[in-house]
Formats: sequence, C-alpha cells, structure tokens
Amino acid sequence: MIVDDSKVIRMVARKILAELGFETPEAADGQQALDQCKQAIPDAVLLDWNMPVMDGITFLRELRALPGGDKPVVVFCTTENDIEHIQAAIEAGANEYIMKPFDSEIIQAKFAQVGLT
Repeated sequence: MIVDDSKVIRMVARKILAELGFETPEAADGQQALDQCKQAIPDAVLLDWNMPVMDGITFLRELRALPGGDKPVVVFCTTENDIEHIQAAIEAGANEYIMKPFDSEIIQAKFAQVGLT
C-alpha cells in the first residue's frame, strides 16, 4: 500500500513497485489507509509522514494496534530526515526509512533489506 498525499509520489511509487511485482492499493492520507487496513491488512506499506487528516506516525501507531497490524512491513518515505523523526518512526513500529526524493534503486534496496524482494 502506498500512503501519500501527493498524487505524483503515489504514481511514481506505484510504477516502481509494479515493476517489482507488487499490487499497490493507495491512500491519500492516514485515515483512508487505516480504513483500508481494517478491511484487509497489506503485506507492506510505503508511508509518508506529513499528510492531512491523519499523519503517517499516527497511522502507524493505529495500524500496529489493529489485529494483524503487526504483520505489514512499514517503510517510511518522507522528507523528515532528522534523527528525532527517524527514532520516533522506528519506536512506533517502522521497519525502514527512505528519504524523498527516491528512485527505483533506493526502493529496491530498502525492500530487499526488509525481505520484500
């Protein structure tokens, strides 16, 4: 699942992930993503931090509290690159962290690190 308020980012990420063989449902904010996760828990989530309605860190905490919410691999993909944000993401249950802008090689490498490719 791709969770980002930027349609362009979702489009680029979807193209990269499709090339890697992933089906990629999308959500424009954390609340949309959480609603989708309540229907079906995804295998992986590529997650933005700064979004309207519900931000990424709140979504991650809510996801991890759902039944089965401990299963998805969550990779934050954000411009927030200071140690405090990274530490908060890991403490909330993120598996990995990618800085924007990203490219196919970066996503492939991070997904391989967490066992997704």
